[in-house]
Order: sequence, then structure tokens, then C-alpha cells
Amino acid sequence: MAFAAYPSSVVYKLPGKKLKRNAVQHLLWGDWLKPLGPVQGEWIEVRARGETGWMHRDDIQEDRLLEVNFVDIGQGDGCLIVTPEDKFMVIDAGQGDNMYRFLRWRFGGFKERFTFESAIITHPDQDHYSGFEPLFEAGNVHFGTIFHNGIVERNEKETLGPRTKTGRPRYLTDVISDREALQTIIGNPEKTGKKFYPKLLKMASESGRVGDMRMLCAEDGFLPGYGPEKALSIRVLGPVPEAGPAGERRLRWFGSVAETKNGHSVILQVRYGLVTLMLGGDLNSASEKYLLGHYTGLDPDPKSAVEEQLLVRTARQTFASDIAKACHHGSGDFSELYLQTVDAAVTVVSSGDDEPHSHPRPDALGALGKYGRGLRPLIFSTELARSAQENIKHPYQLRARIKALVEALDRVETEGQRNAIQKQLDKEISQLERSIAVYGMINLRTDGEKVVLAQKLERPRSKADKWDIHRLEPGPDGRLRYLSKH
Repeated sequence: MAFAAYPSSVVYKLPGKKLKRNAVQHLLWGDWLKPLGPVQGEWIEVRARGETGWMHRDDIQEDRLLEVNFVDIGQGDGCLIVTPEDKFMVIDAGQGDNMYRFLRWRFGGFKERFTFESAIITHPDQDHYSGFEPLFEAGNVHFGTIFHNGIVERNEKETLGPRTKTGRPRYLTDVISDREALQTIIGNPEKTGKKFYPKLLKMASESGRVGDMRMLCAEDGFLPGYGPEKALSIRVLGPVPEAGPAGERRLRWFGSVAETKNGHSVILQVRYGLVTLMLGGDLNSASEKYLLGHYTGLDPDPKSAVEEQLLVRTARQTFASDIAKACHHGSGDFSELYLQTVDAAVTVVSSGDDEPHSHPRPDALGALGKYGRGLRPLIFSTELARSAQENIKHPYQLRARIKALVEALDRVETEGQRNAIQKQLDKEISQLERSIAVYGMINLRTDGEKVVLAQKLERPRSKADKWDIHRLEPGPDGRLRYLSKH
């Protein structure tokens, strides 16, 4: 097993000179490739991304990288983490089936058993969790653990469960910590009613393909198996439960159902070597201020410039990150102080076209640039990285062909006819899966020192230039900085 070298590599038709006209494939740093055996001097024959050709020995490396794929799932969030140890985590899955189609394309159609180490549902908003439905239904897909934020909607007047009604601040008091507590909701039809979230968790629980289901919060410290002693650590910064009168867990009420669900998103800080990535769910200004106060012990509403500088300096000890996923798809409900403390050189916005919020908001984009690190902070957007109409040149014709093939399957009489039609259907569906897998996704690769962020070009100049690649390397102060071409 081998991988493409930094920052990208080209596969050539023939060994020898590196000429663009001789290129057959452009590989991103860390892409898997298979050496086939034949060697001509410094050139090795390989198979990579569906192509066979030749690569120079210097363009191949043995070490695997940390890979984070911010999938274009439309409105919502969804990313896949692939660890250097070849373990897989899905963090949110959007609202539709884009994540499922991407993963199905990535992992061979799930024709054989495939196990994800974990699925993390950051909070119960449909544009973060609905996309798990086809994954939980897929017979060959297994999960070690499904983590959630402890808030489970139910068919009651108080949809997030009971909360304290006297005194301030108010709290949610029925925090679902483990599978046993979860069963009291998903096992009671009156509590689930028509609510999709508890039904989805029930589907997963009863599938027989999930090891455990439980809350993930700051009290855990780190994602199990990814503690501070590991080369790859994943710290859990939120939600932050508070102790009730009897020591029970409770979660602060942030003013409304939506603000409370979002504000208690699972917050993960991924650290690999010198590189830090912040995944902030759908945090809002109220929850960001709460987190700043919690982790610093300072007033999150500073009254002077001196207090503000102290807050930011202290909070950066916890929140400072090189790369950040924009909270809430670039919503305008954010704290400028929080952005200053994160101090990201790169921000990735996950948003979609077909939504009523006009995410990312213009003021959010402006603030991300203003408070980003460096002279040229990078802002990536899954929505801007692709144009769906261009990826599938005739979408209505494709939809009609798929519909006709599905109808034809119901009419065939022989197994041979059925297999032939199914083969055609799989080929047509693969166009949809490839569209999601290729265009719109923001790819992050790192060895713990350097970083590559890239998106696939929709109209490459040549087979040697398929990727729009941005590199970050340590500067004189040891912090990552963007290496601009200009």
C-alpha cells in the first residue's frame, strides 16, 4: 500500500518526462495507490483512481495521513474523518441522502460488511441527522458507537423534555446520557409520536448493527480512544452539562428550543501533531459566550478593551485552532469574541442552495475574514465549490432514465433480464454518487505538520490539473500559515 506525496502527484501514461500531455490522473496528497510491480529506473507502474500509469518514485510515500472530507450535503453539515489508522467516523450526515451516496461510492457500494468506528450526531436538527436514515437502514453498515448531545426530542408539550421553571438560568433536566435512558423515550410510542429524531434513534438501536448509543459531552474530556496521549486526539468541548440539586446532569436553556438544541451541539477539537481542527456544530452567540465564560472563568461580556484582550488571550488556550468548520452554516448569530479566540487560518462553510436562510450570511463571511489568522485567511464553501446543474449535464433526462429502469425491474420475468437492467440502473445511479463525491467536497489532508485543502475543479485545464490546491505550512513562529501563490 502506498500514497500520493505532498502536495499532489500525477500519474503518467508512460515513464520518463513529467509532461502534462502525458498525464492520465492527478492525485491529491494521501490518495491511495497500488504499485503494480514493473519498475523502469525511478518510475513505478501504479493503479490509482481508476487509472493505470507510471509515477516517479519521489511522488509516492508510505505514510498515511489524517483525512477530513467536508461533504457537499446541501443545506446542513456532514463530514467524514479517516484516521491514519484507517478508522472512520461520520460527524453529521445532512438532511437528504447526499452523505449516504458519497459513502456508498467511497466504500464500494457497501456490498460487504463495513463498520464505522462512530457516528456523531452533533444535535437534533434535521439538516444534521436525517441523512443517517439510509445509513442506519443499510444492511451491511455497522457502527461501533452512536454519540449524541443528550437532547432527544419527544412528543410532549416541552419537546426537549422538562425544564426548571423557576429562577434563572433555566435548565433542561431530562438529559439522556446512556442507552437505558434513551430507551425510555424511543421505547414509548406516546413519547415518540411523529417525531422523526427518536424514531431514527430507535431504528438504529433495533438494527442490531450498533454497539452502543450514548451522550458525548465535555465531562468525557476526549472521544473514547482519542485521549491527549494519542498522536491523534479529539477533545470534547461541548455540550457542557451542569450539576443539578441532586448531582444530576442538566443543560442550560438558551432562550428557545432552536437556540438550546443548537447551542448544545457536540463540539470537537481534533489535534494531530501540530495541526488543530475545530468542529463547532451549530453554536450561536449565546452558547459561544457561555463556553467562553465556562472555560476562562471570566466575564464573557467584557466591559473594557483590557478585559476583552484578557478574555481572548485566556480563551485561546482552549479554543485556538488552525482550521474551523463555520458554526451554523455561516449564520449571522455568532460572537465576534468567539471568532477571535478560535483565530482560524482556514474556515470551511457547509451550506446549500435550496434553503430559506441565505447561508452563509454576508456579515458572517466578513467577520470570518476579519478575524481569521494571517494576511489571507481562507474561507471555503461546499456550496460555492460546485454547480450541480453542470456536474450532471442533463439532470431531468437522468432522472427519467432512472425512473424508467426502476419500473422495468417490476416487469421483467427472467433473472438474466433483471440482472441486465439492474446493471444499467447501478451505472446511472453511480453518476449521482460521483457528483456528490467529487464536486463540492472540501478535502483536508495533513501529516500533523503540513496541511492541504483542496476542491475538485469542474473544468480542469488538463489531466494534470484536476485539483484546486491550497497549502499551509509552519511559519517562523511555528504556526500554520497559508502559502499564497501571489
